[in-house]
Amino acid sequence: MKHYLTTALLCLALSGCSGLADIEFPGVHKMDIQQGNIITDDMVDLLRPGLTRNQVQYVMGTPLIVDTFNDNHWDYVYQMRQGDGTTQEEKLRIIFVNDRVSEIQR
Repeated sequence: MKHYLTTALLCLALSGCSGLADIEFPGVHKMDIQQGNIITDDMVDLLRPGLTRNQVQYVMGTPLIVDTFNDNHWDYVYQMRQGDGTTQEEKLRIIFVNDRVSEIQR
């Protein structure tokens, strides 16, 4: 019986610590997190209608999202989450017709 009571008190005490995750501790460094494909203006300026898929992949890299049911477009997504909580996101969609770039949506 003593073990059950000790276990119950320990669980109760630890459940009170769950609110500590939201507390900002001074001096603690939070890392910037980058995800996806980096999209720069210089890279986008090299894209134009008529390029082949290989040429687009050479300039932009492998697309982050390729729809298996509709391979007529590639999506490039870049997200940067700063340590202070702000988020920057860029998206680029390249639409192909007959394996050539038809449209670029930013």
